[in-house]
Amino acid sequence: MASLRDQLGGLVYSTEHGKTCPTCREALDACNCDNASELERLAALDGVVRIRRETSGRKGKGVTTVSGIPLPSDDLKRLAKTLKQRCGTGGAVKEGIIEIQGDHRDTLHQALSALGYQVKFAGG
Repeated sequence: MASLRDQLGGLVYSTEHGKTCPTCREALDACNCDNASELERLAALDGVVRIRRETSGRKGKGVTTVSGIPLPSDDLKRLAKTLKQRCGTGGAVKEGIIEIQGDHRDTLHQALSALGYQVKFAGG
């Protein structure tokens, strides 16, 4: 871990390049941090899509989460939109995980299996 002095001592703005990325210290136009993190996320996946129902941290409201889909973030958002329309509810995409409001595990399993994904139920 870097010292506090190293963490706070970076260049934030340059009149030559404009704003700079705090991670790689490159100009924001030349920064590739987002692409690198997206490639790391895709490389860490095992090809199995997992569907789970969660209630923790949501005041008892249940959501169905779909994780492990090997798609870039733009395609993941499009897939989430079609899945939300199929279930007739709202939802979101957070950190590569699709959250659908309510318990729609069976509907999502059928929809993702029809798209050719290997799907498993995860959790209790």
